Amino acid sequence: MTTSNEKSYFDLHITGLGYLNRIREVRPKKGDAFLACDIAALNGPSDAVSYVRFDTRVSGSEAQHLVRRCLEAVDAEKKVMIGFRLGDLWADTFTYTKGKRAGEQGVSLKARLLFISWIKVEGQQVYKAEPRPVETDAQSSQEPTLAPIQEQAPVQDASPAPAAEPVGEAAVQAHAPAVAESF
Repeated sequence: MTTSNEKSYFDLHITGLGYLNRIREVRPKKGDAFLACDIAALNGPSDAVSYVRFDTRVSGSEAQHLVRRCLEAVDAEKKVMIGFRLGDLWADTFTYTKGKRAGEQGVSLKARLLFISWIKVEGQQVYKAEPRPVETDAQSSQEPTLAPIQEQAPVQDASPAPAAEPVGEAAVQAHAPAVAESF
């Protein structure tokens, strides 16, 4: 038996569209500085939209580059809408220090901004991500593909041994179901 030091994770992703706000560089007392932004995500029926605010840490060099490109438009108070994918959602409690809610507890939804699929500034599309190649189940699987179990009639007399089962890619092709031509 082989042991592996790789950790496995269960991903919980949030996809949606929303307005990009408050792009900033955060410099914590401990740890490295990071890029952050707020997203006011659209939620509910299109004729009565509500907004869910996410305070995000921008992860990945591509997402950071795209958010930095939007900094000037956000600072100019233009409407910057993005299609996004978030991960690692968690809630953070805080106490309001100013305004009519001073002294009250509040909750902030925090997440990592993982991917931006498109960007529109004032309704004009300025970026669209390239589609990624789709992997088939057989290509993405790390485990070998097993042949389907077939019922066999009871053996009554000795017969020659069956031919060897195909291995690897040949096994996948030999046991793959036929794909309809209309797809």
